[in-house]
Amino acid sequence: MEPVDTLVSARWVMPVEPDGRVLEHHSVAIRSGRIEAVLPTVEARLRYDARETLDRPHHVLLPGLVNAHTHAAMVLMRGRAENLPLGPWLRTAVWPLERRWVDPEYVRDGTELAIAEMLRGGITCFADMHLWPDVVARTAAAAQMRASVGLVVTEAATSWATTADEYIDRGMRLRDEYKGDPLISTHFAPHSPYSASDGTLARVRRLADELDLPVAVHLHETAVEVEQSLQACGKRPLARLAALGLASPQLVAIHMTQVEPEDLDLLADARASVVHCPESNLKLGAGVCPVAQLLGRGIRVALGTDGAASNNDLDLLAEARIAGFVSAGVAATPGELIASDLVRMATLEGAQTLGLGEVTGSLVPGKWADLCCIDLRAPRSWPVHDVATAVIYAASSQQVTDTWVAGRRLLADGRLRTVDESAVLERAEAWAARLDATAPTEDPANG
Repeated sequence: MEPVDTLVSARWVMPVEPDGRVLEHHSVAIRSGRIEAVLPTVEARLRYDARETLDRPHHVLLPGLVNAHTHAAMVLMRGRAENLPLGPWLRTAVWPLERRWVDPEYVRDGTELAIAEMLRGGITCFADMHLWPDVVARTAAAAQMRASVGLVVTEAATSWATTADEYIDRGMRLRDEYKGDPLISTHFAPHSPYSASDGTLARVRRLADELDLPVAVHLHETAVEVEQSLQACGKRPLARLAALGLASPQLVAIHMTQVEPEDLDLLADARASVVHCPESNLKLGAGVCPVAQLLGRGIRVALGTDGAASNNDLDLLAEARIAGFVSAGVAATPGELIASDLVRMATLEGAQTLGLGEVTGSLVPGKWADLCCIDLRAPRSWPVHDVATAVIYAASSQQVTDTWVAGRRLLADGRLRTVDESAVLERAEAWAARLDATAPTEDPANG
């Protein structure tokens, strides 16, 4: 028999790739952190001698979920900035608090709380956009979680940097520090077109081309953003990025709730990706991303939670469910976006969007063993007629029992192994007291 580290046997396995098939009574063999094989359980038990064998008789085993856009540390502002549209929400609630409080300690404590929440929800990889990205990287690495850390770029002076060039230079040093790291990767993260000059965006484009890094940017999030861009430069935000050479396969357009035919043409021609954050968009009254239209043009769409200050959670299963409801409700044509599409958007499409599709996002031999396991035998999700439908439209993130990153079981039978949950919650409570004691005042200059 062949030795392996772990053999996980489940009632159902959803490999995602190469298609949406569901394998019944299959196992995943893990060796040296990577997927060794996906095969029938009867065959697996005859072939492999595993140091650890796990039986999950009522569970579905699938790739770890990929949260393709969040601001992890913003969990500390969960419920602190409510009932406002995006502009006032940023100016009067979020930016003043961030200017006052965001420092390395805040980012560490917030990111660790976010990681605990995400691991419990089956998320094994997240793409972050926050100040102090070096702290985000260290915190994710300490928790042994996969992260694509955003190298934030803006013209506004903050606690992390005072000029756009300083943001970029510090980001490049961080990128070099983690180059080749098995868990931590990086991408450029200019906050938005309105927060960066043409010169800054052109420099980002040159470096992204040279280093082959994704460029993730909040784009066409609201009608006001689009109108202000038209008034300022005579172009819609995406058209402005295209004129600067940023419309390319590296572009990750976050939100895209305001889409005209010319935008679809630009995204499709560029082979860019879109990250759909439906709960945040709905809560802030920003609009709805036309996912079915994007997919119809061959444009990749991944899912993100956005930050918990606007969502108010980091639950990607819930995000996928809402994405399905919104697509059916807006188009009034149920079936354009089916459950297996949403599973793929929450896994492989997110990984590919971040440039990680070769290493994670599906259960393929040779990829890192990033997996999550969901117990479907619960009143809300049983019986199971269609597994993908049960995962998206019936199951809860609270039914996630196990989560692996690179073969390490970070959530084991509902218990976190690399995060001291009690200590994290205590620190978060202390931050809540500090934030609640701060009276917000308008500060439109800070980003």
